[in-house]
Amino acid sequence: MASRVTFIGAGNMAGAIIGGMLDSGHPATAITATSPSDAFLAPLRERFAIHTSLDNAAAVEDADIVVLAVKPQIMREVCDGLRDTLQRHRPLVISVAAGLTAETLQSWLGGELPLVRCMPNTPSLVGAGAAGLFATAEVSAKQRTQAGELLAAVGLVEWVEEESLLDAITAVSGSGPAYFFLMFEAMEEAGAKLGLPAATARRLAMQTASGAAKMAMASEQSPAELKRNVMSPGGTTERAIEYLEQADLRNILAAAMEACAIRAREMAEELGKH
Repeated sequence: MASRVTFIGAGNMAGAIIGGMLDSGHPATAITATSPSDAFLAPLRERFAIHTSLDNAAAVEDADIVVLAVKPQIMREVCDGLRDTLQRHRPLVISVAAGLTAETLQSWLGGELPLVRCMPNTPSLVGAGAAGLFATAEVSAKQRTQAGELLAAVGLVEWVEEESLLDAITAVSGSGPAYFFLMFEAMEEAGAKLGLPAATARRLAMQTASGAAKMAMASEQSPAELKRNVMSPGGTTERAIEYLEQADLRNILAAAMEACAIRAREMAEELGKH
């Protein structure tokens, strides 16, 4: 029998995960989504034929898995409304809200629930996501597998054994798509300066990034080895890479990622106080 999954929240991330679950064979009849407004639920109901509800507490009453997919700023209010029901039957709770620690969520939900924190990223919306997961001690081996399978429906899943490492996940993959979007933007501008139509430069940059990622994932060679394979001595790629190295790209990226991780910790503290 399929796990009964209730999504608290009917936004883009919930929709992406639901779509991935259905593509993986999870029955629509075992999925429910909730929202304060039917305007958000109607599109999911029509697209996926899942159950929907305006009542959060009623929707989680019989759920095996509850996915908290609301904005961090309203999470405490949502948890307050779910606490009593969740404490009665103690389902697996998965939070995809950024910045809210397990300790904070447990305090809002009454404590000692099996809880998995997930740091997903926006490519999950197109089935190409990367997510970091952390499980509290209350999560069973079966529930850990269930959480992994649920998030794997929209991309790569990596578990960490220390919750603090989710800040590093945020720096690598949570915020990572924006780093590549910035590179696409810069390559488009540079290509235009070299005489290409901007749209052509954009398409070439995106396809090149996609191809490089696929090649790296399919290869047993390290990124450093793959890079060397493209570089002929005295050639064009070598000249470009030398320039990037001299410009200190590695340290610039490392500093940016450290700033990202620091901000993730700051946000957790700020949100926990509220």
